[in-house]
Amino acid sequence: MTGNGTGTVAAPAGVAGSPVARRTTGRTWKDPRLAVGVVIVAACALLGARLLGGADDSVAVWAVRTDLAEGAALDPGALEPQEVRFASPEAADRYLSAAGGLPDGAVLLRGLGAGELLPRAAVGTGEAAALVEVPLAVAADAVPATVGQGSVVDVWVTPDAALDRRPGAVRVLDDVVVVAAPRAGSALGPAATRQVVVGLPAEDEGELPEALSGVASGAVVIVGQG
Repeated sequence: MTGNGTGTVAAPAGVAGSPVARRTTGRTWKDPRLAVGVVIVAACALLGARLLGGADDSVAVWAVRTDLAEGAALDPGALEPQEVRFASPEAADRYLSAAGGLPDGAVLLRGLGAGELLPRAAVGTGEAAALVEVPLAVAADAVPATVGQGSVVDVWVTPDAALDRRPGAVRVLDDVVVVAAPRAGSALGPAATRQVVVGLPAEDEGELPEALSGVASGAVVIVGQG
């Protein structure tokens, strides 16, 4: 080996020089897998934020602890609060809020099973517990299959187009209890109509004439409240 005066050692003759290392210059930020990962992380963060934001939308309403029959007295010991998220304030208002107290002498106007929420329409007082029974003739396909004794329903009427040039559905009764809903029919097949008996609170009996007038003007449709 021969020095060249600069401290550099010359490579031996016949020996090839080592290849120069090169740094990879790939653009990893354009990797589609990275983009998909970023999107997934962002979506998860957004979903989590929405879930946390909606956690406070629940409302405390009363539910019954055990099975209670119609006419049973209601007191705080028979109830327990449950946090429920409703689709709208109107839906929440159908049930008795746990934030308020019970009416004096509160009784059930219909039976409820353990764990069921307590509808406002199912609560009355000892003096107002009596119901005025109203029979309705309804087309068999105008009554939900889930409606039965104890259901809370609205009664709508679609006026006869021949009697009203501007037909439109009208609600004639709301939040009424089904007292009876017998299945009509025979071995030959179901009947075209069936009777549904609803109970109107005695204190609302004054609304009955107008409601019956509405029922007589067209076809009755029963709408369950779930």
